[in-house]
Amino acid sequence: MIEYGLPLRRDIAAALRRYRPELVITLNHHTTWSAGAWNTPDHVAVAHAALDAAADAGNRWIFPGLTEAGLQPWNGVRWVAVANSPNPTHAVRADHGLERAVLSLREHRTYIEALTDEDPESYARRFLTESTSALSPRFGGVPAVVFELFSR
Repeated sequence: MIEYGLPLRRDIAAALRRYRPELVITLNHHTTWSAGAWNTPDHVAVAHAALDAAADAGNRWIFPGLTEAGLQPWNGVRWVAVANSPNPTHAVRADHGLERAVLSLREHRTYIEALTDEDPESYARRFLTESTSALSPRFGGVPAVVFELFSR
């Protein structure tokens, strides 16, 4: 159970200061998915914290302990891409990597078995095929992972 708050923002800001990315990819921060299905509070908390931490990482006044620990402010995050947002502005083709994604997801057997009685491979294939096809008509008709892109 993940809670939004300063400790989570600080931890993400520390990672951003350490790795200094220009692009941050995070989960959907909206309360729903594109089909209107409810998003989980943990996803929302992590995504909100990641959006805030993209700004926090460059602010020398926030989390001074990070600077004292040798993590200098990083104001170089240019974009935050929110995966599977219900308000997508961009998409990345997913057809070439779909089989690898199925193989990867099916290995999360314990997690999948807690969600469904469906066979892990069948679940992984169905879930990924449905999610990459849901908004594909808006982006050329190919399976795609969609993003809402925020620029800083």
